[in-house]
Amino acid sequence: MDGGSPLERLLRRDRVITIAGMAALCLLAWLYIVAGAGIGMNAWEMSRLALFPHLQTPNMTSDMTSDMPGMDMSGMDMSGMDMSAMATEPRAWGAANWALMIAMWWVMMIAMMSPSAAPTILLYARVHRHALAQGQIQDKLAPTGVFMAGYLLVWLGFSVAATALHWLLEREAFVSATMMSSQSRWLSAIVLIGAGLYQLSPFKNACLSHCRAPTAFLARHWRPHALGALRLGALHGAFCVGCCWMLMALLFVGGVMNLVWVAALAILVLAEKLFPAGPWVGRAAGIALIAWGGATLLV
Repeated sequence: MDGGSPLERLLRRDRVITIAGMAALCLLAWLYIVAGAGIGMNAWEMSRLALFPHLQTPNMTSDMTSDMPGMDMSGMDMSGMDMSAMATEPRAWGAANWALMIAMWWVMMIAMMSPSAAPTILLYARVHRHALAQGQIQDKLAPTGVFMAGYLLVWLGFSVAATALHWLLEREAFVSATMMSSQSRWLSAIVLIGAGLYQLSPFKNACLSHCRAPTAFLARHWRPHALGALRLGALHGAFCVGCCWMLMALLFVGGVMNLVWVAALAILVLAEKLFPAGPWVGRAAGIALIAWGGATLLV
């Protein structure tokens, strides 16, 4: 039996190729984060389990000693040195720092958001394949990669904004330059309560509804060809940003490179979008965040 042309055989395997590509992208993103995201910090050491991260003070003395192995600091009189000020002193951000931080945020968003976007991306590839079989379109190859590129470009825009906010919070000493987590009770409380309230808001629910119903989303907004795929992916990304941006802001509380917080938020996003009781999971998380923020004001 004729197996068809190489292109036809490739089209029959597009689902496997798409799944493999997304899995590889997500895995590489997680490996990049675990490896320190190119910013010279140890993600494992920055990952702490703490209900109130603003109470955790980095041990700068030990860090300095370990970073300068050729210097014997045991005989130094450090009584007059303000170690807490050293721990919170903002870094100088040059062009390279900005680029690395934007890349860090973007790769982190890819790692956290790609799994929950997978059903929509796979459905897009399937719809394109069906339309091709029915003769409704002439594009041989499904522009699934273009759809995903549009999705990720929106998260790149979010990452630029998050980096700018990160710089501002660090400059004003609300976020630690060493641990990248909140060192302000008020910042922690505001973000926690704000995220909780947003979880219960109609706007959050509207965006989540689009993310949870990929069939309806594609039926309503479908556009053919590569440009249509880019636009469609960007629109889906916009709904996802609208759904999750306040959850991502929680990283400023627990630590931007805190693997525990990154993984927990990724699981929450996945549950909200894919589980049958996802909306209720989100509402329960919102109530918990409000209570957590209230408790933060009391400690």
